[in-house]
Amino acid sequence: MGLVACTRCTRAWPLGTQTCGRCGHKMVSRDAHSLQKVWAFWIVGLMCYVPANVYPMLKTKTLFENDESTIVGGAVELAHHGAFGIAFIILLASVAIPLAKFWAVAYLAVSVRRPGAGGNHARHLMYEVVEYIGRWSMIDIFVVAILSSLVQLNTLANINPGPASMFFALSVIFTMLSAQAFDSRLIWDKQTKDGTPLND
Repeated sequence: MGLVACTRCTRAWPLGTQTCGRCGHKMVSRDAHSLQKVWAFWIVGLMCYVPANVYPMLKTKTLFENDESTIVGGAVELAHHGAFGIAFIILLASVAIPLAKFWAVAYLAVSVRRPGAGGNHARHLMYEVVEYIGRWSMIDIFVVAILSSLVQLNTLANINPGPASMFFALSVIFTMLSAQAFDSRLIWDKQTKDGTPLND
């Protein structure tokens, strides 16, 4: 169509426009280093996700005992006490969704290099879903922060964040950066016979 959209304000301009007339942002038809940034953030996020599930998320200290709970361990303990709904939400938000995001971002980054790997509409919908659920990825950190601030009863009971909370937060941040670094316009690029993408 001979148009290029501003990545900041989404205003469309004729192809070849250097700066957006609305917000002054530099216009680029494609981010040439999009996939490199996606994979860099993705790898760091995955590296942080491993210790986030190995180290304790919460450190609970009471008058008689000290307890350290990992994400999965805490969900299992809640299930043993009959709180199946809360345990399910924790496993969904802290295990299933992060793993699904890792898989989805990796699939999108690989699929743009392989024409015909899935429909364009389906891949774009997957990208929008990943972007949408990113805002809910910090639910575990919010719960840890609330519990740590509310349950401080000196020698009776204390709840403090464990080292996994930092790694989990970093994993979420880098996963979000990886998704945001992905140039969704690459999904719609058509391939010419010699393999060169058309910037239309």
